Amino acid sequence: MNLHPIVERLLELRGIGADEREAFLDPSLRRLARADALPGVREAVDAILPFLRSGRTIVVFGDYDCDGVCASAILVTALRRLGATAEAFIPDRFKEGYGLTDAAMERLFREYPDVALVITVDNGITAVREVAGLKKRGVAVVVTDHHLPGEELPAADALVNPRVAAAPGCEDLCGAGVAFFLTGALVQAAVAAGLYSGGKFAGPLLVLAGLATVADLMPLREQNRILVAQSLACFNRCAPTGLAELMRSSARVASAAPTARDYGFLLSPRINATGRMESAAIAYNLLMESDREVARNLAVRVNALNALRQTEEREMVAAVQTQVAPGRAAAVSRRENGNSGVAGIVAARVMERLRVPVAVAVGDSGSVRAPAGYNAHEALAASAAALERFGGHAAAGGFTLKAGMFEDFKRLFTDACAAQYAANKEEIERGKVLAPDAWIEPADLTLELFDALQALAPFGEGNEEPLFGLRAVSFADAKPMGSEGRHAAFTFVNRSIPRAVWWNHGADVEAIRAHAVPRDVLFTLFISDYGGDRHLELRLVDVRPAAGVLP
Repeated sequence: MNLHPIVERLLELRGIGADEREAFLDPSLRRLARADALPGVREAVDAILPFLRSGRTIVVFGDYDCDGVCASAILVTALRRLGATAEAFIPDRFKEGYGLTDAAMERLFREYPDVALVITVDNGITAVREVAGLKKRGVAVVVTDHHLPGEELPAADALVNPRVAAAPGCEDLCGAGVAFFLTGALVQAAVAAGLYSGGKFAGPLLVLAGLATVADLMPLREQNRILVAQSLACFNRCAPTGLAELMRSSARVASAAPTARDYGFLLSPRINATGRMESAAIAYNLLMESDREVARNLAVRVNALNALRQTEEREMVAAVQTQVAPGRAAAVSRRENGNSGVAGIVAARVMERLRVPVAVAVGDSGSVRAPAGYNAHEALAASAAALERFGGHAAAGGFTLKAGMFEDFKRLFTDACAAQYAANKEEIERGKVLAPDAWIEPADLTLELFDALQALAPFGEGNEEPLFGLRAVSFADAKPMGSEGRHAAFTFVNRSIPRAVWWNHGADVEAIRAHAVPRDVLFTLFISDYGGDRHLELRLVDVRPAAGVLP
């Protein structure tokens, strides 16, 4: 296929054999699965069709994260285009919690007393009691979700969840991905039944499905890879007005086309911030807004909430780190007051630095993040005596403390993590040492290499950006950069090596200057047009004394 030798090597390292390469390197729409490929989609379409032009109210019950907000916008947009009376219900993180809680259902019936059909997106698979309650009140229910089911499935009119049953390649769809496939099947059925004869409108929905796939950290392989690649390709033509305004106001550097990194680091944190700081309904309204001036004002509000989230996050990260005893098997922190909406992201930031499981509670509600080799859900299960409730999976979880039981939880959780470390020490320690995909030479660092690597894009979960390494290089200069010197910039003695940037490591500059030894550096590649010319730069991931050099 006339690929760059380094690209060939990366494909081999990622386990993409010769028989898979054509599909991997060509994530085109013609490879997208049929709209009704997911088990349960046909039943869901049959359940929804009678409501399209009946005038009866359909409520799409979503979630307050980026996936849930995008899924809600996808389905409501499609239902309205097909002639239905459709509204979105986004629960309040702080007052109502996740899913079909009693508090959420009380508000839903207060706001939509005539609701005839509820369609869940990105939730509902464990809501056995709540779905039964809706059915008892004469409300039809379609559950669409992508989370793990419990021992019993809800008795809905239809259920679509790739974790319950999936077509090949669809197993890892996010909630918005499921909503996108359901929408495609619904449109086809509406056309066949003579209920719709309008124009196509899949482009904006595809953009949202791709964004949510990146935001929810779904593996970018098979169907997810197609969704994200095509979402990015059509963003500038098809993005909903509000999302386009958010990108325009968020991008630090104008770009001809967004990347998956833009989805992951620019757009999705801002959408998530609305639910963490105030209400995810703000983000939903932004995605649904067609008036550019109104959308521009909403984007300003979303950016302001994200800035507030960043400030609270930095303050909480600093506070948590001061409470962590060195050498402990886990970091467990609690503050009486604060914003519980940022507890999860704070736990993630601290975990990245300490490489141990981290539990952060605000009041009685908390979140856990755990690195490879640990299991957050099992650690919470071992702490159940101190918890009102908990849930999650290996990498992340949430919990509610019993009154006065924080110290007991801290002991139980730390002991559980210590036991996991003892059982998986080799894997955990191996995971702490970053290894590049390839050690390369300065002469390899060219624009041609960067352009060749784009055949592997989009990058993200399950298809990470290639990580390269240079051995025993020396810095010519190291200096802080950015707001308050939070980041670091480096030039090299070997001038053929491009400039390097190390985000959030400005505090390490003085130590690096004081100990001028050859270093091994690990990095990804990116393109900068600062100064007017397109040139290569390194985005550092790790800097350490070269092999054989004392620190």
